[in-house]
Amino acid sequence: MAEDNEVFIEDDAVVLEDTDDTTVEDAETSKIIPFIMEKYNRAEDYRRQDETRWLRAYRNYRGIYGPEVQFTEAEKSRVFIKVTKTKTLAAYGQIADVLFAKNAFPISIDPTALPEGIVEDVSFDPALPDPLREEQETAEVSPYGFNGDGKEFPAGATAKTLQELLNPELDAKLEPIKGVKEGAGTTPTAVTFSPAMIAAKKMQKKIHDQLDESSASKHLRNTAFEMALFGTGVMKGPFAIDKEYANWDDETGEYSPTFKTVPQVSHVSVWNFYPDPDANNMDEAQYVIERHKMSRSQMRALKKRPYFRDQVIDEAISLGENYDKEYWEDDLSDYAPEHGVERFEVLEYWGMVDVDMLLEQGVDIPEEMQEVDELQANVWICNGKLIRMVMNPFKPAKIPYMAAPYELNPYSFFGVGIAENMDDTQTLMNGFMRMAVDNAVLSGNLLIEVDETNLVPGQDLSVYPGKVFRRQGGAPGQAIFGTKFPNVAGENLQLFDKARVLADESTGFPSFAHGQTGVQGIGRTASGISMLMGAASQNIKNVIKNVDDYLLRPLGEGMFRFNMQFDFDPEVKGDLEVKARGTESLMANEVRSQRLMQFMQVASNPTLAPFAKFQYIIREIAKSLDLDPDKVTNNMSDAAIQAELMKAFQQEQQPQQGAAPAGVNPMDTSGAGGGTIGTGQAPTPQEQGFSGNAGQQGAPQQAQGTGEQPSPVV
Repeated sequence: MAEDNEVFIEDDAVVLEDTDDTTVEDAETSKIIPFIMEKYNRAEDYRRQDETRWLRAYRNYRGIYGPEVQFTEAEKSRVFIKVTKTKTLAAYGQIADVLFAKNAFPISIDPTALPEGIVEDVSFDPALPDPLREEQETAEVSPYGFNGDGKEFPAGATAKTLQELLNPELDAKLEPIKGVKEGAGTTPTAVTFSPAMIAAKKMQKKIHDQLDESSASKHLRNTAFEMALFGTGVMKGPFAIDKEYANWDDETGEYSPTFKTVPQVSHVSVWNFYPDPDANNMDEAQYVIERHKMSRSQMRALKKRPYFRDQVIDEAISLGENYDKEYWEDDLSDYAPEHGVERFEVLEYWGMVDVDMLLEQGVDIPEEMQEVDELQANVWICNGKLIRMVMNPFKPAKIPYMAAPYELNPYSFFGVGIAENMDDTQTLMNGFMRMAVDNAVLSGNLLIEVDETNLVPGQDLSVYPGKVFRRQGGAPGQAIFGTKFPNVAGENLQLFDKARVLADESTGFPSFAHGQTGVQGIGRTASGISMLMGAASQNIKNVIKNVDDYLLRPLGEGMFRFNMQFDFDPEVKGDLEVKARGTESLMANEVRSQRLMQFMQVASNPTLAPFAKFQYIIREIAKSLDLDPDKVTNNMSDAAIQAELMKAFQQEQQPQQGAAPAGVNPMDTSGAGGGTIGTGQAPTPQEQGFSGNAGQQGAPQQAQGTGEQPSPVV
């Protein structure tokens, strides 16, 4: 089904104009349509084997036996044990957890290792004198005010709110912050900022907001599901759409929606995706064709989109619906009753087209573009009519599709999924379980043998409790025998369990990872199960790496190029690169925050502080705590004002030179400096504390300063 997505097209874009002549004699379409159809048929033939694999995977997921499974007359049971569904959903859940673990897409924009065209680090030290501070001291007027000026701090004031109370001239002077130098700070009190990092994070926040606006999470979930089931997930975009926001006029109360242009990404089903058969990945693909199934309303809606040929679309609609069901569509619809499909089949081509072919068909191509051998074009075909053809508007020209494999097959475009990996073990489990059920049915009932010569003829031979059989008089021997069939269901179930263990091995998903109970051995303890889960996560790390390389990184690069080309913002300009952080999402936030805090404690050493980028560390700690770094950390201007405020507060609390310390009375002549040690009068005889009082133990000491001996104590 076609998405309502658009692209910005430049005014000088090379397009095919509309025409009244839609017959085959139309020179501009006589060769391009056979060219596209030849590419489509070749791609369709190539992926025939892949479609067979996908059908088996889908049947195993749904628990449906395919036509290749033939049951004998003796096989009564038709059970299907859907272990494939359990493991597929477990794999899909793990991928989805990585994509949305931190309530944000694991895409980050970082400056390159050696950014060009922008300064990597700048710093300033608020503790050092600068011209701004000297000017303030010369004027002998504090920019923060003075006692009695009527500008008292309100209750609950913060550094952010105090900025509004500052002298307006302070903001103008701090805007070009004085004392800023290139490079990281070298003093313990220096504040370091990274302009390249700031530009990168602004771009990152913008991309995350755009992905949220476009409901990318829904499309990513569909892509992750097809990755786990079929082995390949496909996404398309970004394209620009006008998103409608509900709004009602305040005066009239009428509905007056507002529209905002946002980039849109969408999921493309692997069944409708036909890539270049000679390519192993999207970087090698020369072309891609997407098959659409459209209704009349959707066809007419194409006329509202730019550069679609309105009259040609009307002609294609007048020819009637032309959608032909593929053979695999019956399997996907569980063999629904046959009926006609009232839909149109539309092919969307993105790829290379020879310039000579375009020139022969009369397409007006600028002279500077005629020098190249081929150009990328977007072509739409329906009912043998060319309803749209434009040159690729993106710069650089790139096919706007992303195909991510679950398990990489280096020699094929399409990957391998969970269902295919456990196809054989699923077949074994079904077979052993059917045998166990059939055997249990036989062994649970007696096999009855009847000698009719010993019975009275004509009576009913059915068996039920209390049944009475009449025998012939004088007939020798037993007439009815009961034989119990051997019960071997236990052996079949043991083989079933063995096949389930092999399914764990073939998929890399042990059963305890998706909720199996009764784990024995090392898994009975908390540390043991932690070790087992850690070992089991190695397989999913390889899958997430494929998601990073083939989905998240191309998606981030596409969003980055889109913003730079169509929504240019000079504040986010810089030498930036897109990084996919899916594998980092596997690490728990608690572990990541602990490591960051440990590193911050080590870097707090004054000797090591100049080598640490505390701004980056603080932002990462905030992200690990699920906080918005832009809301809990300051930018350079706010940090400079904060530093000025803190310095002023510290100066007010420090004692002035030559003044008495805090708490000291200048009129006190005791010389104690406001303290209590050594003050008061010396004790006299018979007073407490006098050393010569009677009753004190110890030999009398000789009086200091005299040669006399003290009299003995009576």
